[in-house]
Amino acid sequence: MQIKYPHSILILALLFINVSFAQERYTLSGTVSDAKSNETLIGVNVYIPQLGVGAATNEYGFYSLTLPKGNYEVVVSYVGFGTVSESIDLNQNIKKNYFLSENFEALQEVVITEKTKSNIRKPEMSVNKLSIETIKKMPVILGEVDVLKSILLLPGVTNAGEGASGFNVRGGGADQNLILLDEATIFNSSHVFGFFSVFNPDAIKDLKLYKGGIPSRFGGRASSVLDIYQKDGNSKDFHMNGGIGLISSRILAEGPLVKDKGSFLIGGRASYAHLFLKLTDNKNLAYFYDLNTKLNYKLNSNNNLYLSGYFGRDVFKLSGSFVNTYGNATVNLRWNHLYSDKLFSNFSLIYSDYYYGLQLDFVGFKYDSGIKNYNIKYDFKNYISEKIKLNYGISGIYYDFNPGTINPTTIASAINYRQLDRKYAFEPAAYIEAEHKLSKKLSLMYGLRYSLFYRLGSSEVNNYANNQAVTYNNELKIYEKGVPISSTHYGSNAVIASFNNPEPRFAASYTLNENQSVKLSYNRMAQYLQLISNTSSPTPLDVWTPSDKFIKPQIADQVAMGYFRNFHNDDYSIETEIFYKKVKNRIDYIDGADLIANDALEQIILNGEMRSHGLEFMLRKNTGTLTGWISYTLSTSEQRTPGRTAEEIGINYGNWYKSAYDKRHNVAVTAAYSLSKKWELGANFALQSGQPVTYPNGQYQYQGITVPSYGARNDARLPAYHHLDVAATYTPKPDKKKGWQSEWVFSIYNLYNRQNAASINFRQNQDTGANEAVRFSIFGMVPAVSYNFKF
Repeated sequence: MQIKYPHSILILALLFINVSFAQERYTLSGTVSDAKSNETLIGVNVYIPQLGVGAATNEYGFYSLTLPKGNYEVVVSYVGFGTVSESIDLNQNIKKNYFLSENFEALQEVVITEKTKSNIRKPEMSVNKLSIETIKKMPVILGEVDVLKSILLLPGVTNAGEGASGFNVRGGGADQNLILLDEATIFNSSHVFGFFSVFNPDAIKDLKLYKGGIPSRFGGRASSVLDIYQKDGNSKDFHMNGGIGLISSRILAEGPLVKDKGSFLIGGRASYAHLFLKLTDNKNLAYFYDLNTKLNYKLNSNNNLYLSGYFGRDVFKLSGSFVNTYGNATVNLRWNHLYSDKLFSNFSLIYSDYYYGLQLDFVGFKYDSGIKNYNIKYDFKNYISEKIKLNYGISGIYYDFNPGTINPTTIASAINYRQLDRKYAFEPAAYIEAEHKLSKKLSLMYGLRYSLFYRLGSSEVNNYANNQAVTYNNELKIYEKGVPISSTHYGSNAVIASFNNPEPRFAASYTLNENQSVKLSYNRMAQYLQLISNTSSPTPLDVWTPSDKFIKPQIADQVAMGYFRNFHNDDYSIETEIFYKKVKNRIDYIDGADLIANDALEQIILNGEMRSHGLEFMLRKNTGTLTGWISYTLSTSEQRTPGRTAEEIGINYGNWYKSAYDKRHNVAVTAAYSLSKKWELGANFALQSGQPVTYPNGQYQYQGITVPSYGARNDARLPAYHHLDVAATYTPKPDKKKGWQSEWVFSIYNLYNRQNAASINFRQNQDTGANEAVRFSIFGMVPAVSYNFKF
């Protein structure tokens, strides 16, 4: 007999109700914190062995598990901390906060097991997480612990050259990395042009680098996301720690505002090598300083407030030539609210400012530029069941760009005051993402981010013939600046150009067995901000500009596949991935592009495309007295800007050429060895293919002047880049856990004194008259010693 449709619905509903009542479900939720400081811990595994399910704490230490009624063993584990295991009778909703104590002895096996097993099961891929403890054991230049130098040892990550700012991920530019500190955007992550990073390691709690499979909550960049969180501060006791080095020193204080309810953190860092230069005839200066602050207060069990900030500045002075000042400033007010034991929310108000100033004494003017953004965002995490979790939220960012304010510095200066046309933009977005465990073997993460971008007035916008700001000279076969035929004035908040882009994200993990899995991911990212930069300048120019009628947003599509395995009782793990990434509308510069004080950047820019692909391999040793990893990346990164018409030759004749970030081979080895309780040894080795460059391939005489001629773009390379660094940490009283505690760190950067080329310059030998290439190197062997303390 055929059952009518309405009856079918009724029967299905009754069956669902019967199943629901037959298997009552309750929620176990709470936070996990450090027992010593009350600092919440990120990424702690809360695991139920009987069911083979678990959850990891979020960025604020919160977890939630909805399970059938029953008695369960709950295992709470985190690398570097002792494991908590207890039985719970789940016959009602239970709120349970856990406190973990640091494990100073050898890590218990269950800690490593649950951590690595979780990495096998989760669909998350192309993600690297480094603990601050691991970073602090790595030898770095001048004895200064450095977050960015540490991630350069990961597969798929390279530096932009010796002494260069930023980092490159999977063949992308430094400007394609979204760098977040407590959710606030950091536009320049380096001090002293790449010698140090802006992140004080004493103030950092957690960091993750997303190279692919990027979650839907992130957007705005085409290559990667570096997500960093500062420590909250100790809400139990007052403590201080710091370090004294050859180049810089740092100090950090933290303690309770109200015991067990609120805390503060304030840390400062500064370099002082320039003070010694003043004692000599050397009038050049290079120094930096920064400040980290954070306040947090627990209003009640469901509400927390956080106020965090960062301020940093760099000053570089070349006597008689120029002074360069730049730096970031951020402020973030956050409110965590727990609507229920299944619904966690975070509301943020964020301000971020990047300032760039350049004073040219020999010309007689000062140039100030920068970018400010005001961000409001509301994020939710809904723990629907042990199999499904939803993340969703909205955000809106308002941008204020200052391309340049020009002021004369002397009365005799020929430069007049000028304010380049300020630019404004608004970027709203919404996202939803599901973490879905379909079975014991198959887990998915899928979602969609929908972003919009509005280039706003008030502004004066040039109009060009055929809407082309760059013209092509068919006789000379070169691109030239277009000449405006008129201009259009847009009033305040008037829309000059608008864009919208759906950004789908997908990742899957299939577990072959408890030690092996294969993973797949795809993500699309839209980048609406462009960095206009001349990295060949002695002081690289950094000017951010929004997408508009002429400069299109970059759209990046990336797919990755990987194989992951733990073996030998999880002592070792292997991560292998292949990836392919393609970027539309990657900007390229015409030959002879002039960036400084340019009020019409569209006249020097063409929209091209970019692609990269590669293989990444990483072997880790997770336990024992010797730990570390070996990573290798084989990859290519290329760029192309074809002609817009059949007559135009494009850049480099429209052919693909190596991007500045192409490093064919990239090898990194890092190791830490516990020699004894008092001595820890560490070593890093890095080897990369040389950076692509364009060399002259000839010369000719024109009116008595020797003019070099150049071949294809980036058709040559600098010599291979490599160095070996070693370090030894001596702790006089390793068993002392209270009062004054200290350690000495002895390090040597570039042990065998490799003269890595930052650039190759060509000149005529004054004695022989022959042309010669001269290597410019920044670092040789650099020994250092620093003293760290805490109490």
